[in-house]
Amino acid sequence: LRLTKDGELGTYMLKPIPVDLKKVSQVPANEHLTMQIARQVYAINTAENALIFFKTGEPAYITKRFDVKQDGTKWGKEDFATLAGKTTENAGANFKYDYSYEALAELLKRYVPSYVIEIEKLFNLIVFNYLFSNGDAHVKNFSLLETENGDYTLSPAYDLINTRIHVDDSDFALSKGLFKDNYISNEKAKSAKPGKQDFIEFARRVGIEKEKAENLLAPFLENQEGVARLIENSYLDEPTKRAYLIDYQTRRNQLN
Repeated sequence: LRLTKDGELGTYMLKPIPVDLKKVSQVPANEHLTMQIARQVYAINTAENALIFFKTGEPAYITKRFDVKQDGTKWGKEDFATLAGKTTENAGANFKYDYSYEALAELLKRYVPSYVIEIEKLFNLIVFNYLFSNGDAHVKNFSLLETENGDYTLSPAYDLINTRIHVDDSDFALSKGLFKDNYISNEKAKSAKPGKQDFIEFARRVGIEKEKAENLLAPFLENQEGVARLIENSYLDEPTKRAYLIDYQTRRNQLN
């Protein structure tokens, strides 16, 4: 493992421990665990990733770039902030978060010919981010990736992490939540928390039939034993393992 040289295109991205967060030493293991749960339990297509350790024993999260071809050239890749035309200059410092997932789905429909297939993948990823308290699921953390045919599909998922472990988060990363308007389901009106009805309504708005939405939601509503097993086998310390499991159980109860 070495740093890239000037003019060299690296094929991996390394994330050492960041700063200024609660339980900051747990961040690499948290992201690694969350990415593994997404792939191993919920069959979400994710970027290849691993947890590695420096000679000092300090952990770091590493992920393989999915936009680099075997010959060293790059696939086309656009994040949803770019697709929405949002930058710091035209939308302010909070531009990554000032959006809704419904509007994000509309961008997918505009730019992806295979929308009917890709919207189900996006739906699963949005539900997963809610279930695992990912408050960093902003518009730059969703991307389209060029295929061999020259069209675009949803890229592998990346930057999945339970941010509630480290910061005080709201239910959704995007400030407007699931919907472009101020829709509030009966469930949310009673508990102030989104539930199954909200995601069913979201599915309807983005073109997923109710029966299909029910089927997509089913694995997230069930108590997945694989989640607890992966948490227990992770590199998180024991208090953080307990907190992570409680966050998962709390959100699953809210969905149900």
